[in-house]
Amino acid sequence: MLRLSFIALLVLVVAGSVSAQNPHGNDFIVDCKDCHNPGGWSVDLETMTFSHDSVGFELEGRHEEITCKDCHTTLVFDEVGNDCVDCHTDIHNMSVGNDCVRCHDSESWLVNNIPELHEQNGFPLLGQHRVADCTDCHLDESELEWSRIGNECVSCHMEDYMAALEPNHQLAGFSTECTECHAPLAQDWMVDDFHVFFPLEGGHDIDDCAACHLDDNYANTSPECVSCHQDDFDATSEPNHQDAGFSTDCAQCHDPFTPGWGGTGDFHMFFPLEGGHDIQDCNECHEGTDYAAASPECVSCHLDDFQSTDEPDHEAAGFSTDCLECHSPTAENWGSESFHLFFPLEGGHDIQDCNQCHDGNDYAAASPECISCHEDDFNNVDSPDHIDAGFGTNCLECHTTNNWESAIFDQHDGMYFPIFSGKHDEEWNTCDECHTTPGNYSLFSCIQCHEHDNPGDLADDHDEVSGYVYESNACYSCHPNGSE
Repeated sequence: MLRLSFIALLVLVVAGSVSAQNPHGNDFIVDCKDCHNPGGWSVDLETMTFSHDSVGFELEGRHEEITCKDCHTTLVFDEVGNDCVDCHTDIHNMSVGNDCVRCHDSESWLVNNIPELHEQNGFPLLGQHRVADCTDCHLDESELEWSRIGNECVSCHMEDYMAALEPNHQLAGFSTECTECHAPLAQDWMVDDFHVFFPLEGGHDIDDCAACHLDDNYANTSPECVSCHQDDFDATSEPNHQDAGFSTDCAQCHDPFTPGWGGTGDFHMFFPLEGGHDIQDCNECHEGTDYAAASPECVSCHLDDFQSTDEPDHEAAGFSTDCLECHSPTAENWGSESFHLFFPLEGGHDIQDCNQCHDGNDYAAASPECISCHEDDFNNVDSPDHIDAGFGTNCLECHTTNNWESAIFDQHDGMYFPIFSGKHDEEWNTCDECHTTPGNYSLFSCIQCHEHDNPGDLADDHDEVSGYVYESNACYSCHPNGSE
C-alpha cells in the first residue's frame, strides 16, 4: 500500500513538471491544438485556428506576408512588443516621435500625407512652401531627421529680412511677421497686401516710397493727413480752411482714394447737399468764413419762408419750425412728399383744400378720429341704421378710406355669427337677407333663409329636443356656429 501511494505521488509531480514546461512562456495560455497537430510540432499556417487578433496585433498589409520568425526570434512570443519600434529601427532618430502610423501604414514606408501632417503641426504648406524641398527648411544632419522648427516666418527667413534694402526692413523697424506685407499664397515676395493699414490707391497710388517716407525709418511716418498735407491745408482759400475752423483730417471732406482734391463725395455728410440744397456757392449758407457757425437747423436759413407762408399760415397754425416734419430736404422746391405722415392723404382723403378738414388756422386742433369729421355721415345712415345697430364710431372697422360703398364688417365672425367662414360663407349677398327688420340689426331671422316654413315638419325633426320652440333665437341658441 505504501509503495502504491509513492507511485501515485511521483506521477503527479512528473505531470506537473511537464505541464509547466511551455516553450512559449507560461503567460501564453493557448490550447496546443490551435497551432499543432498530433503528427508533430510543425505548424501549418493554413490549418492553424489561432487568431493573431486575439493578442491585440492584427496581421494586415506587409505583416501578412512575413513569417513568424521575422518578428518572433524566440519561442517566447510575448518578448515582442506591439509598438513599431519594437521591430523597426527609428531612422528618424526620434525627431518625429515614435508613432509611426502618423506617417506610415502597413503597406509601405511611403508617406502620402505630407501636407496634412504640416496642417496638423500648425504650418500649412501654402504658396511657395508647397513646392519647396523638405531639406530647404529641415536642415538636420541627416535627410531622414525632421526636427521641429518654429512656425514663425522669421524661423526660416531671418536672412531674407536682414538682407532686404528696398526698403531697408531693419532701419524701417518693420515687423518680422512677413505676412503683414507679403502674401503667404504667393510664389514670390510680391507685396499684394502691403500697406493694408494705409491703402495706396487713388491719389495715394505712389510707387516712390521716398515721396512720403523722408528717411530710412519708415515707422516714423504718420498716417494722419496733415502730416503730409499741412501746406495744402494752409494754402486753401476757397474756402479758407483755417478761418473756417475746418478739421485737419482731410478725409472728412475729401476722398483719399480719388486723384486730386476734387473727391469730396463725403463732404457735408452731416448735411447732404441734395435736392433743393444742391448749392455750389458756400456763401449762400455760410456768411463770412466761420463755416463752423452755420447751424443745420432749417429755421436758421428758412425763417423768412416760414413766416411769409399763408397757404396755410404756418405761424397761426402753430406749425413746427422744423421744416422736415412736412417738407422733403431732397425735393427741388417746397414739395411736401413727407407731409401728413400721421394721417395719409390717400383714397377718399386725397384732399387738396386744407380748410375742408381744418377749420381756421389752428391745424393742431384737428383730430384724426373718424367721427370728428364724419359724425353726420354716421348719424344719417339708415341702410343699416348705425346708431340702432350699435355700431362703433371707428369707421375703419368696416370701411376703407376709398369710399363708403366698400364696407366689409369683417368682425361679424368673431363678435356674432360666422358669415365669412363655415357653412354660411358665400351663401348671402346683402345684410337684409338675415336682418329682416329695417334699421334694427339686433334682430335676425334663421327660419326665413333655410325654408323652415313648415312648423309641423320642424317639430317632428326636433321631437327629442327638450323645450323646442319654432323661433330664430332658439335656432341660434342651439346652432351658434351655424353647424348641423
